Amino acid sequence: MSTLEIKGLHVEIEGKEILKGVDLTINTNEIHAVMGPNGTGKSTLASAIMGHPKYEVTAGTVTLDGEDVLAMEVDERAQAGLFLGMQYPSEIAGVTNADFLRSAINAKREEGQEISLMKFIRELDGKMELLEMDQDMAQRYLNEGFSGGEKKRNEILQLMMLKPKFAILDEIDSGLDIDALKVVSKGINEMRGEGFGCLIITHYQRLLNYITPDKVHVMMQGRVVKSGGPELAQKLEAQGYDWIKEELGIEDETVGQEA
Repeated sequence: MSTLEIKGLHVEIEGKEILKGVDLTINTNEIHAVMGPNGTGKSTLASAIMGHPKYEVTAGTVTLDGEDVLAMEVDERAQAGLFLGMQYPSEIAGVTNADFLRSAINAKREEGQEISLMKFIRELDGKMELLEMDQDMAQRYLNEGFSGGEKKRNEILQLMMLKPKFAILDEIDSGLDIDALKVVSKGINEMRGEGFGCLIITHYQRLLNYITPDKVHVMMQGRVVKSGGPELAQKLEAQGYDWIKEELGIEDETVGQEA
């Protein structure tokens, strides 16, 4: 079992504190969901874990199996087993999906242990079929001209091909119609198992109708204020966040930077 542990994490953007002491522990074979109102620091948490230079960690720790994640460069975090599914995936002209994926896989392998072309093609074809993706998408430039739904499926394709220890999925359900949502959820559920853990950032219960989380966490004002099981997400869907604010005596305030 592997463990991703976040303790007392404080993060600033341009001198403004966004995260104010986040504590979260995720093990492989677990799926956690983070929910919360806009502007509470959810996407900041994802970006800080992966090392986005815009986000300055001022206190706290992030460790992966005891190793200091914050001391790693971004590519080292990926090689250590972290994956970020972005809310707005970038387009990269001139680099095909297939070339990008094969290079990313081989970057995690020792010299001389690169994945064979035939094995790569078989795996890629199988994963694309599961995600109901047209085979010609493998030869299209990375995300260039893709619809929102195609970009999100492509993120899950990358996840399934790279097989990280932990995936952080930032609003992977954003902009998806119900059919695409079911396909994306199928891909994530396919990854569940002893060697994989996942942190899903979402606003809506509808994604969690297809991916049942082991734990649900609510973020407000830059920290995790409540945790529970899948029933917590269902209560949030039915009643909103006001009952948590009232229960914990939280005033209406956001950190004002991101969703």
